[in-house]
Amino acid sequence: MISSSKRKGHRTWLWFISLSIILGFFAVSFSGSWPNGTDIEADAPLEDFTVHLERRISRLMKVHGIPGCQVALVHDYEIVWTSGFGLADVESGRYLTADTPMSVQSITKSIVAWGIAKLAEQGLIDLDVPLSHYLAEWDFPQSDNGTEGITIRNLLNHTSGMPLGDFTDVYSPGEEMPSLRSKLTEEAVLLRKPGVGFSYSNVGYHLLELLIEEVTGRDFVDYMYSEVFLPLDMTTATFEPDSSMMPYPPTGYDLRGKPVPVYVYPQKASGGLFATAEDIARFVVASMKDVSETLYTPQVRRIGIYGLVFEAYGAGHYIETLPNGLPSVAHGGQGKGIMTHFHAVPETGDAIVILTNSQRSWPFISIVLSDWARWRSFPSVGMGRIVWAHLGLSAVIGMLFSASILVAVELIRAYRSQQRIRLRLLRFNIACVLLGTVAYSASQEYLFISSVFPSLTVWLGGGVLTFSIVLLLSALPRSLDKNNELLF
Repeated sequence: MISSSKRKGHRTWLWFISLSIILGFFAVSFSGSWPNGTDIEADAPLEDFTVHLERRISRLMKVHGIPGCQVALVHDYEIVWTSGFGLADVESGRYLTADTPMSVQSITKSIVAWGIAKLAEQGLIDLDVPLSHYLAEWDFPQSDNGTEGITIRNLLNHTSGMPLGDFTDVYSPGEEMPSLRSKLTEEAVLLRKPGVGFSYSNVGYHLLELLIEEVTGRDFVDYMYSEVFLPLDMTTATFEPDSSMMPYPPTGYDLRGKPVPVYVYPQKASGGLFATAEDIARFVVASMKDVSETLYTPQVRRIGIYGLVFEAYGAGHYIETLPNGLPSVAHGGQGKGIMTHFHAVPETGDAIVILTNSQRSWPFISIVLSDWARWRSFPSVGMGRIVWAHLGLSAVIGMLFSASILVAVELIRAYRSQQRIRLRLLRFNIACVLLGTVAYSASQEYLFISSVFPSLTVWLGGGVLTFSIVLLLSALPRSLDKNNELLF
């Protein structure tokens, strides 16, 4: 026979699991993170899919608090549809149209990699020659690791050992900024030996910006305009937005929904491009038609946290193999108030570009990408895992609130019966660690988890805070017994 204590333990676990499911469901539903199914069929007519997208995007923007976005579709190596949605500026009510240039952030890297590949094709550079061979007017700052081993290929695939760089150093368009060379002298300090492993680096692409100027003798912006933008008919693309632009780039909105005025970086090659979704689609079409081994060949397979959704990195492109065996390439961009992504399947000539003026857009982008992949019979992309990660995090949130309720019930029972609560010190320590984590997280301007799960982060924080407080209360002394000793 099963003892009463075992039956009690079974009931406790049953209550815990049931509460976790119920509360997790509430969290995912009220946060707008539930991955509702799509009514689009594989290989449906283009018109049906665009009608579906218009409904889907408008609803998702409301759910996730995204003011505006642009989308461009490519099918059979042709741009077949572009559209703008929502607002470029909430306060003024200005609409975000398909011809509004937007900050594309790190998608810039993919296009700069194309520009570097052109120099290699013309024989002006060798990707496997050290960068220092081409630098005549600038020297690296002192480093213990030795910069002479950094090749151009290392810079393209983020194995140079260079730091991420200060992406918070931004300026208003037209404002005086430090020069590229002065910023590189400040930031291009080698962190580790080149070629050892993948470490995403904006500074590495700023060195490629310098390389272009040193090799061509031209300004970086001039080179990119004449050798990349004009040939690819990227008519709106620019690194230098100004007040005369019509329409003007949209205001960005951060994780809390606060407006972020248009800004530019002193260095341009890592994330300084402004363009429309159609401009980016033109670049993607050109690169798919003229498949470059430099850009699309996997060069690094261990890519850290990015390995959760991609398999490798080439040159300015993330790479993955789809469930149907086809290779695909992609890159995204994130800045304060901005989030962007493109995804392409070179063998079929399919691609999608998504640009938003909100930093809350990863779940939104992952759902739209999943719909697109299903429509094109891929049938999924790695970024779609973000949707399922939301469900997993919702389960964690449900368990936190369930555990809080169960500990509270135990505390009430122990108080009534004057029983001692077990593992007091352990509970106290865990509660202190959790409270410290919540306090630290709340003080940070940016957290990666908030970027991936913007709607659920508040629920997660509330769950951790509730659990830690209840746990702390259960660890504190409650009263004195008949011998004047503290009860715990």
